[in-house]
Amino acid sequence: MNLTMFDAVILANGSFPTHPVPLQVLHTAGHVVCCDGAIRSFPDADVVIGDGDSVPAQYHDRLIQIDEQEDNDLTKATRYCVAQGWRRIAYLGCTGKREDHTLGNISLLVRYFREYQVEGTMFTDHGFFTPARGIRTFESFPHQQVSVFNFGCVALSSEGLKWQCYPTTEWWQGTLNEASGATFTIHADDTFLVFQTYSAK
Repeated sequence: MNLTMFDAVILANGSFPTHPVPLQVLHTAGHVVCCDGAIRSFPDADVVIGDGDSVPAQYHDRLIQIDEQEDNDLTKATRYCVAQGWRRIAYLGCTGKREDHTLGNISLLVRYFREYQVEGTMFTDHGFFTPARGIRTFESFPHQQVSVFNFGCVALSSEGLKWQCYPTTEWWQGTLNEASGATFTIHADDTFLVFQTYSAK
C-alpha cells in the first residue's frame, strides 16, 4: 500500500497510534483533521471538528464547532473532508478505548463508503480495514492474516486465501483467514470490509 496516497487523515480520540505504519501515514499527510479532544495528542492538526467541549482554548482558532448530536465527531470530520474534495481518507485513533465506540467506528467505514463515496482506510496498531464492493484485488503477502466481513452480500467468494469466503451472516464467521501469496481477490455482489495485518503469522 502506498502510505502517501491519502488526501487527508482524520485522527479520532481513541488510542493514539504507536505502530510505525499509522504514524507514517499521520506524519506524511497533506491535511490532518482532529476529532475534538484528539487535538491534545496531535497539536499540529489543521482543523478540529466537534462541539468543542474537549478542545483546549489555545486551539479554538482551528475549531469548527458543530453542535448537532445525531452523528459523532468522526462522521462530522468525514463530511468536512468530503466538502473539501478529500475522499481518500486515512482514519487513525478510532479504536483502543471503549469497545462500543470501536465497533461503531469500524462499521462507519462502510457507511462512508456507501453514502459519501469515501475511499477510506482505518489503521490500527495491528493492521488496517478497507471497505469495498464487487470484485476487488488486494495486495498481500504469504501468511498475512485476513478477515472479510459481509455487509449485505448474497454472493461472496475469494481467490488467494487459505479458506474460501462465503456470504457469512455473523461477523465472527469472517475472521481468521490467511493470504497465500502476493494478492488475493474477493468476488461479491455487494459491500464487504477487509482487515489485513501488518505482520505474517
